[in-house]
Amino acid sequence: MTRSDTNGRKPRKAPALEGLEAAAAAKPGTDGDATEFSPLGREALEVAASWAIIGIFFLLGLAVISYMKLVLIPITLAIVVGIILGMAAERLGDYGVPRFGIAVVLSSAVAIVLLLLINALAEPALFFVNSGPKLIEQMIDRVLPFLERQEWLNISAATFQTGPMSMEKLLENSSSILAVLTANLTPAIIQALIFFAALLLFLYGRVRLRRTIIMAFPRRHQRLVAIRVLNAMEEVLGYYFATASLLYFALGVSMTIIAYLGGLASPGMWGMFAFISSFIPYLGITLMTASVALGGVLVHDSLLIGLIPAIIFFIIHLLMENLIFPAIMGRQWEINPFLVFIAIIFWTWMWGAVGAMLALPLSLIMMTIANELFPERKTVPHLPG
Repeated sequence: MTRSDTNGRKPRKAPALEGLEAAAAAKPGTDGDATEFSPLGREALEVAASWAIIGIFFLLGLAVISYMKLVLIPITLAIVVGIILGMAAERLGDYGVPRFGIAVVLSSAVAIVLLLLINALAEPALFFVNSGPKLIEQMIDRVLPFLERQEWLNISAATFQTGPMSMEKLLENSSSILAVLTANLTPAIIQALIFFAALLLFLYGRVRLRRTIIMAFPRRHQRLVAIRVLNAMEEVLGYYFATASLLYFALGVSMTIIAYLGGLASPGMWGMFAFISSFIPYLGITLMTASVALGGVLVHDSLLIGLIPAIIFFIIHLLMENLIFPAIMGRQWEINPFLVFIAIIFWTWMWGAVGAMLALPLSLIMMTIANELFPERKTVPHLPG
């Protein structure tokens, strides 16, 4: 024990320490505070340049994604569908089915399902195309009295006789829509061929591609993380798609019953539309509810009675998405609804209707990768349908 300790006095600091404290206590602008109060210099410019380079490459990436959408859309869709079918491929492999047989069986099953859907929707779609002007005129006649009572809308019968809302303009717009659909028919056929070819090859080389991705990492713990990520992606997409298919099938059956009791034509078509549109979060339910409301208004004389099928369908869908779906999926695989909405807007802007359908699966893939790479930062979002 030193003499200063025994006398109860503080020990005298070394001259070097006293010099450092004096420098630290110097006024702003002196040499002791030069690094803290100096203006932005070369380091700040280097950081700004780095972020600018990152932003440039990000914008270039978005441009490439948009420019190559004719090829990227079917390939991305094939990869997502292939991941969803990964669990089924594992089961077939356990039964001794060769890899090429697994690829042929699963890709053929997807093709058959799509062909059945197209065949079922072709006749109703053709009917609506041929009867479009007549249906629009009937809808205007039914809704016009209600709109005229709303004075703040400033809508009258003359609104639909002249101007952009007239029947002539609507017919012109319908013809332009048909021209756009016809022009996009050839690219759609090309994308369909690319999709089935990519799906077949992905399912055939799935095991080899998985092994290549895992062995691309040099260290053992990195390979283990890659295995966990790949397994989690197949599990979350497979479980989500299976659960969503069953629930949305029940919703389609409910819509069929609602359409039958509500007097709507082709109840089976309405049920199929409800099943397909439910896979597009937010946008699907909005379009479906609006379509049911228009269909009910065209069938019934009373506006309120015509809206009842749409109201009942919306309530059933609301209960399913906010009560049944989260209860089955649990909180393990939930996504923030706002992030899902942003993803839908972004991918719809980039790739159209197919992008809207891919928004949720791609969000699930990104969430799974983030949760497996950063397990201590796992969040608990909500999974909408």
